[in-house]
Amino acid sequence: MRQQIAAANWKMNLTLTQGEQLLDAILKNEYSLNEHRKVVLAIPFPYLLPAVNKVKNTQGVFVAAQNCYNKKSGAFTGETSVEMLQSIGVEYVVLGHSERREYFNESNSFLAEKVNIVLENNLIPIFCCGESLTIREEGTQNEFVANQLKESLFHLSADQIKKVVIAYEPIWAIGTGKTASSQQAQDIHLHIRNTFAAAYGNEVAQDITILYGGSVKGNNAAEIFAMPDVDGGLVGGASLNADEFAIIINALK
Repeated sequence: MRQQIAAANWKMNLTLTQGEQLLDAILKNEYSLNEHRKVVLAIPFPYLLPAVNKVKNTQGVFVAAQNCYNKKSGAFTGETSVEMLQSIGVEYVVLGHSERREYFNESNSFLAEKVNIVLENNLIPIFCCGESLTIREEGTQNEFVANQLKESLFHLSADQIKKVVIAYEPIWAIGTGKTASSQQAQDIHLHIRNTFAAAYGNEVAQDITILYGGSVKGNNAAEIFAMPDVDGGLVGGASLNADEFAIIINALK
């Protein structure tokens, strides 16, 4: 079975004390986690090391950085390298979130470089893709998302591509209260899987974990996650509430 992941994206929220309280509350809940059901917590940079130390003895729970730079090291003031993340025990890195693309002008080619350096250092990229409302209304979302994937990922080998987690995020449903219907989510996830199948073969495509990220909440997670090609979620606002995030975790297949 493909890995099923409930990933929390705290974004730029919470003080250290608030973050510690939230993490304690998340870990206090009981979950059935195993080799194919995981929790990944994408936490602001200042809190990564304490979070890694707190979860290291908890089965099935991992810490992710929300970003990294595309260079190994050097005079890049304010940036964080993958080697730095690896050295403190971070195992996942979120790449290409729509907010990074929109506010920081991250291009597909720039993200391809980030993917490369993350994989070279044996971390797992959670690669985000997705379309704006304008593109969705034009009905060209399939082509748009396929192009994001091709330009950032399709230079990878089959063995490398199987290590990448995909997070589809309809930008029009992030923080807006709007959510793609479970069938809309399934349709685009199937399209993404078919796009990988066309390039790498069906066997590889069936191994790739594809998360849905767009206003996932406790009251819709089970329906969305039940779709055959949806393998969990990248959760924003709802992940800041431990009880609601627990519902989402327990909705995993």
